[in-house]
Amino acid sequence: MRIIVNEESVECSSALSVSALLTQLQLLRPGMALALNQQILPRAQWDEQLLQDGDAILLFQVIAGG
Repeated sequence: MRIIVNEESVECSSALSVSALLTQLQLLRPGMALALNQQILPRAQWDEQLLQDGDAILLFQVIAGG
């Protein structure tokens, strides 16, 4: 299965959750936010959201300020 992570193609096994993929790629860090197919995916859903072939993930660092 092919997933796009930050505009780079990644081959992975099927039935992989978002958090499992990020752990496998060593990208799971505090303060990260994620968009799956251009929709923000709440972190509480990362463990249960299964990826599909062709999905696109965009990771970004959350920055707070005033």
